[in-house]
Amino acid sequence: MGGRMFLPTGRFERRIAKTEVVELLHVDESLIAKVEATTENVSPQGARVITDSICAPGKLVRLDALAEHLQLPARVVYCQRLGERKFAVGLQLDARYERWKNLV
Repeated sequence: MGGRMFLPTGRFERRIAKTEVVELLHVDESLIAKVEATTENVSPQGARVITDSICAPGKLVRLDALAEHLQLPARVVYCQRLGERKFAVGLQLDARYERWKNLV
């Protein structure tokens, strides 16, 4: 059986590299904040976006891809600091969105 050992990454599907300007809409009880972000990669179940705004894991957001007229509800899975005022945010979509494959 030798060879490589499989290590799970937490992802169930392969991500597709895709760069697109999007907006993240943070909805809180007291305020609504919209921030600009750029997708780094996408899959039917999620996306990784780069933004200058910190996003708390577990928070609900809406991913708006204006060019495709998409508004996709999502949950923040992780927020990783990349440098001064830059964060990588992992998003899990509320529902599968197969059309991402056609947007590459």
